[in-house]
Amino acid sequence: MGMVGGGLDAFIGAVHRRAAGFDNEIELVCGVFSSSPEKSKATGLALYLPEDRVYSSYEEMIEREKALPEGERMDFLSIVTPNHMHFPPAKMALENGFHVMCDKPMTINLAEAKELAQLVEALGLVFGLTHNYTGYPMVKEARDMVRNGKLGKIRKVVVEYPQGWLSKKEEDTNYKQAIWRTDPSKSGAAGCMGDIGTHAENLAEYVTGLKISELCADLTTFVPGRLLDDDGNVLLRFEGGAKGVLHASQIANGEENSLKIYVWGELGGLEWHQMEPNTLKYKTQEGQRIIRPNVGDLSASAKAHWRMPAGHPEGFFEAFANLYRNFAYAVKAHMEGKPADPIYDFPKAEDGVRGLAFIDTVIASNQSETKWTKFIQ
Repeated sequence: MGMVGGGLDAFIGAVHRRAAGFDNEIELVCGVFSSSPEKSKATGLALYLPEDRVYSSYEEMIEREKALPEGERMDFLSIVTPNHMHFPPAKMALENGFHVMCDKPMTINLAEAKELAQLVEALGLVFGLTHNYTGYPMVKEARDMVRNGKLGKIRKVVVEYPQGWLSKKEEDTNYKQAIWRTDPSKSGAAGCMGDIGTHAENLAEYVTGLKISELCADLTTFVPGRLLDDDGNVLLRFEGGAKGVLHASQIANGEENSLKIYVWGELGGLEWHQMEPNTLKYKTQEGQRIIRPNVGDLSASAKAHWRMPAGHPEGFFEAFANLYRNFAYAVKAHMEGKPADPIYDFPKAEDGVRGLAFIDTVIASNQSETKWTKFIQ
């Protein structure tokens, strides 16, 4: 693995590196970890990388890595930069034959996302997107219960993602994470809805297997002087007739990272909370069942994404690691000319396009007087 972004002062870079190394399927061999060559070199030194494999730009890295023997150069590029720097290195890596794992959202706008997706399809390379909440075993179990008809025809979906960390104007306090996430030139056209609303959209579609067909959105910027939305409420219509509600907020004072999903069908319902990830609730009018990893007869997919005996909690890192492990399996299969095993799934380029289309549709609906807006394709 080579990496773009993720310097020593970055939050998500270290998460990606730990997740990638979790199952001993991936080795970090090179990187450009900052737009500052000095910071990039310092990060490479701290990660014990050879000096000649720590680069000053992604262009230099891709060109020099491609010139190395096939068994020595990086096999794929992991992109963990702010949103505006996803597309350029991803495009160049793909054009030079490297697979790509990219942080979400896929790009800063829908046009770039579509271009990358077309490139991935044309070149036949592996592209992964770190919608990491799909990596939890109980999310896999929820999806398979819906697929297998345990809930019957889906009627209603509620997905919520409240955080409180931007309740004040943190971007004025030299807080790096807040600065770029509230800057349209680096984050894109949406703030909260692009940062965490896309996670909620992806989770809803992943668990239910249903695509959003229309939505009605109301976005708000509560903190004075902030340039992007920090709160949003969205009514959803899904293909097949299901209805839903999605709300995401980064000004929900006192909240941490409280992603939740509720799905109700004709025969029963499901409930899952990201901050209690090892518990899935199955509900009917006759009672409730608590489902835990490695307890009872779970789906093959849930079993494939759990490492420990029952009662040994796993969490955020393990879910993130599941995506990297599955991506590594897909890259190996590609190298061997074999199809990837579908049980080891991960978000792909088409999920990235859906995320950017969701952002555009939400913004269009928020600005429209008619409100209900067809999902932009």
